[in-house]
Amino acid sequence: MPYRRLPNTDNARLRAMKKALEMADKVQPYELAFSNTTLSQLNNLCPYFDQMLHQQKQAIAIQAAKSKELAAYTKKAKLYVSHFYQVFNFAILRNEIPAAARKFFGLRENDSRTPNLISEKDIVYWGEQILKGEQERLAKMGGNPITNPTAAVVKVRYEQFVEALHYQKILQKSTKYATDKIAELRSDVDSLILNLWNEVEEHFSNFEDEEKRKRASEYGIVYIWRPNERNDQQKSDDTFAEESELFENIQDNRTEYLDEDEFEEKINQEQLQYAISFSGN
Repeated sequence: MPYRRLPNTDNARLRAMKKALEMADKVQPYELAFSNTTLSQLNNLCPYFDQMLHQQKQAIAIQAAKSKELAAYTKKAKLYVSHFYQVFNFAILRNEIPAAARKFFGLRENDSRTPNLISEKDIVYWGEQILKGEQERLAKMGGNPITNPTAAVVKVRYEQFVEALHYQKILQKSTKYATDKIAELRSDVDSLILNLWNEVEEHFSNFEDEEKRKRASEYGIVYIWRPNERNDQQKSDDTFAEESELFENIQDNRTEYLDEDEFEEKINQEQLQYAISFSGN
């Protein structure tokens, strides 16, 4: 006897609700296999859940694309900020600029090391020190501006980086918002689908098992054959022939259509983790 398998991925949840709504559009109200209350809940919850899934996927996709752009701007900004401090320290070493000028850049007077630029926060901080420090140094100590690169050139690269970083943070917030909303909705969606499927099966309870499953499947209910039953059940109709083929894949530990949802869900989660990785910097 096949068993009923409830959706365990967000895509499967959405498909289950949409399938029920499709049937509600096809049949007359008095023929519908579930209650008007459940139909009303589906009409309210399904579009919102669909919207949040779409928003999450869109935000992740944009983040993935923009992350390459951010990486390029980060590399350039890091290079120019680092070179500015190196040239600045060389000028001090040649006695062209007094060591006391380091204080304008947030450095100790006797510290000739180039600041660490490991994280995005480091680049933001030390880049800002250049923009403020060079202006203050020239105003209070005079002398020649640092060149190759100048503070103005550093500013261009720095602002490109900061703008890209800011946009990435906005995308992260959008992704997090959709992800949190999906998590909040999940229990309500699961409860609704469980109640929906119970109503559908109850509606067809007077039919023979095979006919009941066939009719219930039209409403999106998924039935799975157990391994020890598969070889004993030879189904002539296409629906159960397809299920038998799918179960062969399960037997071989390969991906069947439900597990494709799980695989896609795993990919989405990996993309999500990749997309929000910038927030840790």
